[in-house]
Amino acid sequence: MSEGSSPPADGFTAEGGHGAVPTDASVPTGSDTRSPRNSWPLWEVFVRGKRGLNHVHVGSLHAADAEMALGNARDVYTRRNEGVSVWVVPAAAITASSPDEKDAFFAPSGDKVYRHPTFYEIPDNVPHM
Repeated sequence: MSEGSSPPADGFTAEGGHGAVPTDASVPTGSDTRSPRNSWPLWEVFVRGKRGLNHVHVGSLHAADAEMALGNARDVYTRRNEGVSVWVVPAAAITASSPDEKDAFFAPSGDKVYRHPTFYEIPDNVPHM
């Protein structure tokens, strides 16, 4: 539509080469029905490599649900068959200690000497201990 002209009588315009686009604001368009990707929850991705027993955090991604997160994690983080297992966890479900609180968080274990193996006698016939 050019400036100063009224909307077409049939309620559609083909201006801009987009075909028949509704001009009435009450008509929903496809862009209004999908949720934007940045509103999808954040998922943390952990991959266990072929060599090793531990899953390692490899990154994060946004996905609508767990199935989509798992598929996207496979595509993004295991392109070269380097993993044998993938975990995706909602970031909101993870609670972690802060590195700034390391001393206060881990200090209580220092006064529990019974947790240290210093009270055990090692037999002489046990090698490599």
